[in-house]
Amino acid sequence: LATGPRQNNSVFYEIRTYDIKPSKMKEFVDVVNKYFHLRTAHSELVGFWSAELGAMNKVVHVWKYDNFGHRTAVRHALANDKDWQGKFLASALPLIEKQHNEVAYLVPWCQLGKPPKEGGVYEWVTFQMKPGGPALWGEAFRAAVNSHINTGYTKLIGVFHTEYGLLNTVHVIWWNESADQRAAGRHSAHEDARVVAAVRDSVRFLDSQQNMLLIPLQCSPLK
Repeated sequence: LATGPRQNNSVFYEIRTYDIKPSKMKEFVDVVNKYFHLRTAHSELVGFWSAELGAMNKVVHVWKYDNFGHRTAVRHALANDKDWQGKFLASALPLIEKQHNEVAYLVPWCQLGKPPKEGGVYEWVTFQMKPGGPALWGEAFRAAVNSHINTGYTKLIGVFHTEYGLLNTVHVIWWNESADQRAAGRHSAHEDARVVAAVRDSVRFLDSQQNMLLIPLQCSPLK
């Protein structure tokens, strides 16, 4: 039961999460850095990160598609790209333990952002909301996000809600100059009455949440 408004276009984002074999993380990153231009030649990469805190030996990458037909055409082209198959996949697949993907839309009130400068760290926060979709929890969730933006300590990059995968999942990406800046900002936010009130209202609809601190890879457009 996921109902409610979304953006008035067919653009969606595929979120791919890979668990890498613990002894193979460096090798996997080296393969990505060497060959990933073969993949980005086919469609737009939004960001590619490795987990630093909150998970280990995990990478997350996000792809933008115009519509489902676009994704189908890209997947078909990749299946027939001998360089991609022979150079990247042949090297990378033996290093991966598990793959997971989701399709998500940007929430209607959010545009995909960029950090004010290169460097820094990204925080990926996943919220599992109660069934009912944005029509149920959307406004309260938006108010909670905006209350953090208004403190000024963090930069919002994007808010996504799932269309395929576990429904009523919301992913929020934040950027901070450093993990220490993020920690100081969070402490201040916890003492801000506006943030506390907005979060208390939003958690009525929340089942669980988890976060990761992410570091962008060399190939990531979001750095």
